[in-house]
Amino acid sequence: METEVYNIFKILSAHPLWSIQVSIIMLISNLISIGIGRYAIKVRSFGPSIPILGAEGFGLPELLATTSLGHIIGAGTILGLKSIEIIS
Repeated sequence: METEVYNIFKILSAHPLWSIQVSIIMLISNLISIGIGRYAIKVRSFGPSIPILGAEGFGLPELLATTSLGHIIGAGTILGLKSIEIIS
């Protein structure tokens, strides 16, 4: 049993799923989604704004919605680029 677990960890560490390219693509996708969502969301929440972004009325629900969209766009971009072997 112990050797099976060790072999699984050995395989996982030999083939990393994330690279710098993947993280940069995901970061850019999320930043683009936040930028679009900041101006595209018309009905905003009444809660407090996130002070870091400096946008009035852009709170936690808007941030979660835009980063969810960013992750969907980023995952699609990463899968597409991996399928045509542009990124490894």
